[in-house]
Amino acid sequence: MKSLISFLFFATLTVSGCANDATVRDDGSAAIAQEPTGAAVKPAGDAKQAHGHHHAEEIKGACADAGALPANQCAETISAAFDGKGVLWIAWANNGRVYVQSSDDKGLSFTAPVPVNSAAEKIEAKGEYRPKIKPDAKGNIYLTWTQKLEAKHSGHIRFSRSTDGGRHFSAPVTVNDNPDIISHRFDSMAIGKNGEIFIAWLDARDVEEAKKAGKKFEGSSLYYSWSDDGGQHFYPNKRIATHTCQCCRLDTAIAPDNTPVVTWRHVFEGGIRDHALVKFVDWKTPGDTHRVGRDDWKIDACPHHGPGLSISDSGIYHTVWFSNSATNQGLFYAYSTDAGRHFSKPVNFGKEGAGHPHVLAVGARVNVVWQEFDGTNNIIKLIKSGDNGKSWSKPEAIAQTAKTGDQPFLVSDGQKIYLSWKTQQQDYQLRPIE
Repeated sequence: MKSLISFLFFATLTVSGCANDATVRDDGSAAIAQEPTGAAVKPAGDAKQAHGHHHAEEIKGACADAGALPANQCAETISAAFDGKGVLWIAWANNGRVYVQSSDDKGLSFTAPVPVNSAAEKIEAKGEYRPKIKPDAKGNIYLTWTQKLEAKHSGHIRFSRSTDGGRHFSAPVTVNDNPDIISHRFDSMAIGKNGEIFIAWLDARDVEEAKKAGKKFEGSSLYYSWSDDGGQHFYPNKRIATHTCQCCRLDTAIAPDNTPVVTWRHVFEGGIRDHALVKFVDWKTPGDTHRVGRDDWKIDACPHHGPGLSISDSGIYHTVWFSNSATNQGLFYAYSTDAGRHFSKPVNFGKEGAGHPHVLAVGARVNVVWQEFDGTNNIIKLIKSGDNGKSWSKPEAIAQTAKTGDQPFLVSDGQKIYLSWKTQQQDYQLRPIE
């Protein structure tokens, strides 16, 4: 496996922490605390932090100081999303807390960090783990993250919300209704057109049941929960699929008919770790599982590389992934025009040293970014399509650093597409893509 070292360069996996579970009502749904908690700050726009350059040694010292004011320069990962008014929201973790900031000038300046969880807890925020942030059409802000527990590879899926424009956040609740100290990790969240909240994650409860029965269980399972009242309650957990790769991120999106779609790395028969996709029939009913690509990557290990998914308003599914099979190596893109039942012939766009691709479609425009390492620098590369993924531009380097860099992501304010990226102990970067 000549590319194994190159993809392992990008891989990170950390786990372990403790949690307070959500209240469970008589109908089995988890109830979120009604009274928001957390430190109050000035309204967005009143308390701005200059997005200036900081000397590396000063930043390093501040990050090592547990008593220093929170700063996103100290975060290893950052998630970003625009709301309907064009305001950018970012979420990150440091010293046991998730923080949220917003920017109304496309990342030139940010409001002061607002802590989401008032009580510190161990938070997964490295590599393919990171807190997620999603606004809805009414201005509510939703967050999920994986809380580290004390056992190896164990965690809980946490949720919090703000109903006052990010000034305060509710007390976090645990979304997984299985309370065991086992693996519930790699959460992904999508918001429906009517404010529905869909959360999916990898879950080891079926693995543990198989162990008790003396049976072998390949991989993990994919579970979900959802809310139709703005996150005040969540429906009981349901399984989407068994035998998923246990340590690769998944991705979720909402189809034009306002149903969830989820894609993940699956363990197919014979130990093949390729990708799968499910479109829901409705919010309570997962549909059939469809295969995305046929790389036939047989590996008895976890690649630490999950797929990316974006669905255009016209209903075209765009997906990207990593493979290191004997026949297909590098990064790949494919699209589907029939709701994920079939996909186009994959386009191989990243070779040696490439990993962690992300895709975003806005109208007929489709952009893909990924990370490459040339032996000295982490380089962010881009390809663009203006015809729904049928043809592509040549790869171009749009950012690089000699330091450790976070995985690249794409976000959009509905008009322009931006690179969302973070480098080690430096300011968060939002760069427009022309």
